[in-house]
Amino acid sequence: MASFSSVVLFLSLVSLMASTFELTTAAANFNQDIDITWGDGRGKILDDGQLLTLSLDKASGSGFQSKNEYLFGKVDMQLKLVPGNSAGTVTAYYLSSQGPTHDEIDFEFLGNLSGDPYTLHTNVFSQGKGNKEQQFHLWFDPTADFHTYSKSKSKSKVFSGSNFSVDDTPIREFKNSESIGVPFPMNQPMRIYSSLWNADDWATRGDLVKTGWSHAPFTASYRNYNADACVSSSSSSSPCGSQPSLSSNNAWFSQELDSTAHENMKSVQKNYMIYNYCTDTERFPQGMPAECATTNLS
Repeated sequence: MASFSSVVLFLSLVSLMASTFELTTAAANFNQDIDITWGDGRGKILDDGQLLTLSLDKASGSGFQSKNEYLFGKVDMQLKLVPGNSAGTVTAYYLSSQGPTHDEIDFEFLGNLSGDPYTLHTNVFSQGKGNKEQQFHLWFDPTADFHTYSKSKSKSKVFSGSNFSVDDTPIREFKNSESIGVPFPMNQPMRIYSSLWNADDWATRGDLVKTGWSHAPFTASYRNYNADACVSSSSSSSPCGSQPSLSSNNAWFSQELDSTAHENMKSVQKNYMIYNYCTDTERFPQGMPAECATTNLS
């Protein structure tokens, strides 16, 4: 097993919006940029805002959200998962808008019995509809150190779609297939959310393994949150709907996976993917979702 990494989340999306946004690049401080939203003290900001922890015990879990909303951009976060026997627990880290027609891009880390691999669950929601799951077994111990998880979302003349990466290795590409009637998360600014909670009714081997409360409290750690993103701001004079200047460093704005990245993604999917909704014929007896016929999912 390798060490556990950092959680990097990429979000990039371009659309012409009536609202006004502001491009920012800043190394964040949790005290300034994150709100602990629930948990009755189980979420903590430490080390002068440089470290955040979420904890779960039998009484409650905990969670946080970003103060800002993002339309497109790049957001980085390092995360280290619950060590030891974490069966029944879920550490969710995702982007989401609000409301019944919300957009959402998910990483969910499903806990395990000691010695078994964590399961990385990914999903995409648009206009309130998800059901686009892929799952992977991580090829390293995500509890021993901080590792990098990335999501990118872009819409430009060069590329339109969303990518998921682990330690800068792509694991999933979801292309914009609106042309064939598949909704794509485009126009709703989203906050960053994370939570640590008990899900032993489904998370570990489909509810066969229950949470071992004698091992509580369970704790996940976060650090190095960094936003290079388009932030919702009513006072800004610069719209996010236009492409950044060529002199900017915003390569994520329209970047498509190159041939090497595609090969790396195929290798990960071959060796570590354990579920792909686009191959689940029992779940879709009337025919697979439309996007499954495209190059969305390798």
